[in-house]
Amino acid sequence: MNRILVTGSRGQLGSDLVVALRRRYGATHVIESGRSLHSQDSALLPYKVLDVTDNQHLQAVIEQYQIDTIYHLAGLLSAKGEQQPDLCWDVNINGLRNVLEAAKSYQIKVFWPSSIAVFGPHTPKLDTPQIAVKDPSTMYGITKVAGELLCNYYAQQFGVDVRSLRLPGIISYSTPPGGGATDFAVEIFYAALQYGVYNCFVRPETRLPMMYIPDAIRAIFDLMQADLASIKVRTSYNVAAVSFSAEELVAEIQKHLPDFTCRYIPDFRQAIADSWPSAIDDSKARADWGWQPIYDLSAIVNDMLAKLSPRLKKVPKSTLSKVSA
Repeated sequence: MNRILVTGSRGQLGSDLVVALRRRYGATHVIESGRSLHSQDSALLPYKVLDVTDNQHLQAVIEQYQIDTIYHLAGLLSAKGEQQPDLCWDVNINGLRNVLEAAKSYQIKVFWPSSIAVFGPHTPKLDTPQIAVKDPSTMYGITKVAGELLCNYYAQQFGVDVRSLRLPGIISYSTPPGGGATDFAVEIFYAALQYGVYNCFVRPETRLPMMYIPDAIRAIFDLMQADLASIKVRTSYNVAAVSFSAEELVAEIQKHLPDFTCRYIPDFRQAIADSWPSAIDDSKARADWGWQPIYDLSAIVNDMLAKLSPRLKKVPKSTLSKVSA
């Protein structure tokens, strides 16, 4: 019987993953957790305040709910990680090690997301292979490289069934952006619908790998349900869906919102984006467990606008100078 713990459950990935897991396994079989209690939490659905760096509390939750699977999503993203590097290391590495130690002790299956942030300036930018130079320039990327090595170590030395994906930028309508260098690809939809103008923090030609949230959830499910013998990579699998530039995203949105304009004002996140690949080779994931994306850029834009439009109130033009300055 599946008893699932999701750490960092209210983040961009977790918010959608929890819904999908509860739909599949039942609401009470999926225990959410995060560092704080949210006002919208329902007393009918299991939610625990949990700091993953607190090993004793983590083990207590595992024992209380007899957890057999952990989706470990708690962590700081790239931009926030640069602002708080010590906290980024503590949460991303010590939290992961606590989860892996618990998995070893309680025979728990684990999913942990890595990222294209493991790559750096000396990694091939186009069709980045599964095995490539990893020299990240951010603390977030450093924690992801170390995390991949930890996962591989616990799998090889202790037989922990830990599975991982090197996720690209995730585009989702469920939650606001969470502090990553690919957040422009989400922020832009909110700005286009509400203000009709967006100040983009990367240059127009900046091209990055992206994935729509339904594809990301499906990739996680496909990986976790794959036969044990088919999992050949215990660091993290490259997965890809679509790559596009900021200006290509703008042009696609303008097909639906012709009056939308974008200003390009690069900030510190530009350097982070420049260090990442523009397209990923995920042939290993396709060969080992049959990965195949569905959503291209056009389909992403269509669905994002359809999902967000009813939820966002357009700001009057008289206030645009204030909100877009």
